[in-house]
Amino acid sequence: MALSVTACGGDSGSSGDKNTIKLVAADYGDKKSNASKIYWDSVVKDFEKQNKDVKVEVQVINWNDIDKQVKTMIQSGNVPDLLQTGGYADKVADDLLYKADDVLSPKTKKNLIPSFAKAGEVDGTQYGIPWVSSTRVLFYNKEVFKKAGIKNPPKTWDELAETAEKIKKSKAADTPYALPLGPEEAQGESMIWELGNGGGYTDSGGKYTLDSKKNVETFNWLQDNLVKPGLTYSNPASTDRKTAFADFAAGKAGMLNGHPSLVQMAKAGKVDYGVTTIPGKNGPLKTTLGVADWMMAFKDGGKQEQIKKFLDFVYAKKMLKFDEMYNFMPVTNDALETMQSNGKHKDLQPFFDELDGARFYPLGDPAWDIVSAEMKKTGGKAAKEDPKKILGDLQKKAEEAAANTK
Repeated sequence: MALSVTACGGDSGSSGDKNTIKLVAADYGDKKSNASKIYWDSVVKDFEKQNKDVKVEVQVINWNDIDKQVKTMIQSGNVPDLLQTGGYADKVADDLLYKADDVLSPKTKKNLIPSFAKAGEVDGTQYGIPWVSSTRVLFYNKEVFKKAGIKNPPKTWDELAETAEKIKKSKAADTPYALPLGPEEAQGESMIWELGNGGGYTDSGGKYTLDSKKNVETFNWLQDNLVKPGLTYSNPASTDRKTAFADFAAGKAGMLNGHPSLVQMAKAGKVDYGVTTIPGKNGPLKTTLGVADWMMAFKDGGKQEQIKKFLDFVYAKKMLKFDEMYNFMPVTNDALETMQSNGKHKDLQPFFDELDGARFYPLGDPAWDIVSAEMKKTGGKAAKEDPKKILGDLQKKAEEAAANTK
């Protein structure tokens, strides 16, 4: 859900002035619009009008550089007071962050959608404050279904395979089911399928279970029912999500798992599409993949009260504007209620319906970034090679990463 664009200026590091807080934020816009910087400048202007005792400095950095630049800031002692980016667990492991309770009023914290607030926890304590979110549903091309004589979207894996086979036989689409397991987001597509078989990445105690029996079964099913019969890409491990989305928007793919940005892409491509709950092995998923970006507050500058004042203002009054600007799912109850009731977001209702039960990556584990990177590199190979070996190798690397980050 993060878009790569060019950084906008600003000095790095927390201000020495006790009444000035420094926010470093990711840029979700493009080079022309500069929308993220314009958004934050507007927020700061409105906040400072109402809070003349607090100043806010903002630096907006593109997604490709933000983690690297923030790491340099921290190492050089120029720690920001607030950071809005993609992950928080490594900062918790280094004891850099305030607890959410320390920088959010009870009213603001209660306004967070529970499943997303819970995903911001490490060992039962919330540090990550959700900023924007996304869920996943199954997209299907209605025209392709019509040509293939398919009346209803699939609800189970077997029905999905049967549907894909009908699409192939009727030549209604080049790719009956688009399965992107390439480096862009192999960990996302894999988790969706594993959830459909009662699997996932960790057990109830937080230990990695990448090579569990259920996960191996999932990839064996994908091989036998989609890859080998030629119902998806010949090599899913080298196919990225952006390729799958582009194929669907061009009318070349019959079905795929997608997030809200595909709505606009499909409309732009004039694809008559439908969406439904993602099929699982024995029925529709009760929990789908949830993805979120995060806000976090650093203790280094000792500006707890100033940070709290700013976050309460932003989360109470400015979340809806950001969500609508980028077609994101909200993380606050009031923004969700407004988006559901104002009639402008009917296309997003299926995604709204999935918010409460969303399941997340093990974001509270400081080893997750390492594990995720390994999965992106090699996880997709499990759709063509021996799943037990591929997932077994990933499990060993996950256990090593977990041991080294304790």
